[in-house]
Amino acid sequence: MIDVRAVNYTLQVAGRPLHILKNVSLQTKPSEVVAIVGPSGSGKTSLLMLLAGLERVTSGSLAVNGADLTALGEDDLARFRRHTMGIVFQSFHLIPSLSAIDNVGLALEIAAPELSQSQVREQASAALAAVGLAERLEHRPTALSGGEQQRVGLARAMVANPPLLLADEPTGNLDQKTGAMVIELMFNLARERGTAVVLITHDAALAARADRVLTMTQGELVEAAVTH
Repeated sequence: MIDVRAVNYTLQVAGRPLHILKNVSLQTKPSEVVAIVGPSGSGKTSLLMLLAGLERVTSGSLAVNGADLTALGEDDLARFRRHTMGIVFQSFHLIPSLSAIDNVGLALEIAAPELSQSQVREQASAALAAVGLAERLEHRPTALSGGEQQRVGLARAMVANPPLLLADEPTGNLDQKTGAMVIELMFNLARERGTAVVLITHDAALAARADRVLTMTQGELVEAAVTH
């Protein structure tokens, strides 16, 4: 699913190079759930941005689902994201003026413009039911708790059944109990559907539920043992 080889990522900060990722390699299988842990500023989110095609590698190779992301232009990358991946963010990023079903439906319309409005609503409703929000379809984000908003975000990311789910600190704005519930729900959905997951988190206990755990330290990625 993911094939990252000897990737370096450098930014210019105040006219000087800042080496964020250093010779990072990562290979994952379809349906595999991989967690990446590490302290703030270690490069975890930068790696996720590269995997999503939102940033460009400085050197090395990066392929996702068979596509060489280093060879794609911006329009092709946007189309690639639309059909290949869902993304769950720490800060939810729901549209405040839209209901839960319309937030999820909008993502589906973008991914599958051939669907009718009735099909979009039906599939968006099913996606929200799958995350336990069948009774919250018409609620706007301000009427939902943080955990409910993140579940809407999860439904939005999964509604088009992407082969890859990227999750960037999805429990960062949630209390421990709610965060654990969201992670469990995310992993269960992904495994039911055969979706590969890359989870970025600072919580080692949550990460331990993944198939593999890797640690990012000062821009370098190493694998850790997982005990279940």
